[in-house]
Amino acid sequence: MIGKIAIGKSFKGCLLYCLNDKLQDPKKEQVMKDRAEILLFNQCYGNQKELIQQFNEVRQLNPKLSKPVLHITLSFVPGEELPKDKLIEMCQDFAIDMGFENNQYVAIHHKDTSHQHLHIVANRIGFDKRTVSDSNNFQKIAAYCRKMELKFNLTQVLSPRRFLPKDQHQIPRQDERKEKLKNSIQKTLQQVSNYQQFEQVMKALGYQVLKARGISFIDDKKVKIKGSEVGFSLMKIEKILAVKQNHSNINKHENLQQTKSQNLESNVGKVSPLLPQKIVLKKQSRSPVIDLQKKVTDLIFPLIEPEKIADHLSPELLKKRRKKKRQRPHH
Repeated sequence: MIGKIAIGKSFKGCLLYCLNDKLQDPKKEQVMKDRAEILLFNQCYGNQKELIQQFNEVRQLNPKLSKPVLHITLSFVPGEELPKDKLIEMCQDFAIDMGFENNQYVAIHHKDTSHQHLHIVANRIGFDKRTVSDSNNFQKIAAYCRKMELKFNLTQVLSPRRFLPKDQHQIPRQDERKEKLKNSIQKTLQQVSNYQQFEQVMKALGYQVLKARGISFIDDKKVKIKGSEVGFSLMKIEKILAVKQNHSNINKHENLQQTKSQNLESNVGKVSPLLPQKIVLKKQSRSPVIDLQKKVTDLIFPLIEPEKIADHLSPELLKKRRKKKRQRPHH
């Protein structure tokens, strides 16, 4: 399970997003009807207009706080789902862990994606005028997700490395988005023979390709990933395509040689038997072109393997640097 947390200014904007069907610009067409289901009200009630009014009324108890909105998203691994009663229990547990169980909050289940996910909108300001702290939010939500994975027997997802225990810092993390991009680049490089074809195929797969001093890819979720992050730097891609281009030129040369040879053989059959000279074609041994082609082929496939990316941190980098004490001048 993956948790995200955000602090904001507008209850209206956040609640309208969470409670309404998603609209698609510019035609304002509904992506999915009835995508939002309210699971739980806490210290609040009613429709979206009433909720906005109630949240804003309590907000006035601490007008100095500019960002009273706490917006949480909890997403499950695709294929995993929990029944409604368990989702409600999960939201209540989260409120307790984060310290807003006595504040206003509403929990909403969204149905517009292939994976189950929840939204919780909470008021950081309580009826006692106290404010829920936003310190260590990322660490708290990461710890909560690990606890819920064990409680409900869900797929365990690694926390951001800095929030893991020290003995787990070296565990490699699997990023499905990067794995998908890496496989797409690898398959594309096997199919194409030049950069223009490579870019066309990647665009057809839904990626925007940015080429400058390096190369980056933007997927359909607008997430930008550098090619070097998945083992395919621009230099490596260009090297593979250059080898494949040479391979293509060798094939063309070989086909030309074969055509010439076939033409010569056909012409020999047409030579007049009255001619005194006798033309004998020597049986050619294995062509050096074929040998070279095999060498180039053997060279290409290892190149298409992605470069190894260090997916762990050196223990030396994890050690905190000791601050040097400034020596006071002696008088």
